[in-house]
Amino acid sequence: MHVMVENFGFLRDIDKDLYSLINEAEKLYRDEYFDQCMTQTRRFGEHVCKTVLGNYRTIESTFDDMLATLKDKATGEVQEKEFIDDLYFLKKHGNASTHSVRVKKDGMEALECLQRAFEVAVSYAVYNRGAKSSLLKLRYDTELLVTGKKSKKTLAQKFEEAKKKTEKSSAKKALSSKPKGQKSSKKKKVTKQSHTMTSKKRKKGVPVFWIIVGISFILSLLLLLGLFLVSLK
Repeated sequence: MHVMVENFGFLRDIDKDLYSLINEAEKLYRDEYFDQCMTQTRRFGEHVCKTVLGNYRTIESTFDDMLATLKDKATGEVQEKEFIDDLYFLKKHGNASTHSVRVKKDGMEALECLQRAFEVAVSYAVYNRGAKSSLLKLRYDTELLVTGKKSKKTLAQKFEEAKKKTEKSSAKKALSSKPKGQKSSKKKKVTKQSHTMTSKKRKKGVPVFWIIVGISFILSLLLLLGLFLVSLK
């Protein structure tokens, strides 16, 4: 018999009710009902908290009251702290989506709720229900959530691919933002300025000044000659 691969498939044999709740949350996410998905993960977290408290639960009626009691009973181990932090996260975002007037349709926030719910489910299975510790190595598969097919690539390979895409995108952005004037590094050819002076051509003929001087000289000679002739008589 073929068993479909699921992120929360390990819960099926541990707690069918919890499996049903979180399986519905993933369906809501795939149908893009992100607010309803977050509300469903909150329901899942509340039922996990109630189950873990068990006989320690007395008059606690709300999720917040149960979380406060669970926190008081904690021994201070790292796993317990992370478990309680994840439950608080599911409560906070689930309440916000339930009581919000507007539908946010925040896919990333809903996805984080599913991832936190997955960590809660693994801790619950191993530390509360005695499941095999190998479950702690599991990581939430986003590709499996969206496509229904398990990813063949490891987390490290996905990280490297995402890193290369980011670097390639940054390089393209840097090239596109380069000013158009910087495409060519060649210097513009400077035209040499000429300082050569051209002399003005001299006009042909006798200048007027020298004509006047000549006439004056002749008149003076004639005048002197006349005076000389008069003195001889």
